[in-house]
Amino acid sequence: MENRPTHQNELKLYRRRLIPEECIPLPDDVILRYDRDVLVTSWKTIRPKKEMDHGYSCYYLKEGYKISKFYRADHTLLYYYCDIISPGYEENTNSLTVTDLLVDVIVFPDGAVRVVDVDELVTALNRGLLDLEQLKEALCALDRLLHLLYSDRLEALLAPIAPFDGK
Repeated sequence: MENRPTHQNELKLYRRRLIPEECIPLPDDVILRYDRDVLVTSWKTIRPKKEMDHGYSCYYLKEGYKISKFYRADHTLLYYYCDIISPGYEENTNSLTVTDLLVDVIVFPDGAVRVVDVDELVTALNRGLLDLEQLKEALCALDRLLHLLYSDRLEALLAPIAPFDGK
């Protein structure tokens, strides 16, 4: 991912999921910052949900995780959602496809931390949707993220979002 586009607004962003298998464009996500290490976006929910309306995401491209702030329609914080990811940049199409590596961490406003979907790693490995290297990548990224969260570094992880969020 060394060859980065110079015009972030021309970047095509995609979200790839393994379970269920899908790869969808994110044309409505607004790219607020993009460099070799970090991508910050604002977005509205793709599939409307009762509680969640919009949010901000900070993709730590080299570290392998994405930290999102999920908001209700009235702009009150629902929670922080952390995806373990694997980004892939394609220079010829100027596109960034971010693969969700299944395991996630939810941080609630009261500071409680919950790791979810670890079992999906095994399911994906057994189905051939994930190889052993990707499994190792996901577990190492999860370990790095949890180390930061348990060291009270959530605010530092959210710092790239702060100039755009105003909260």
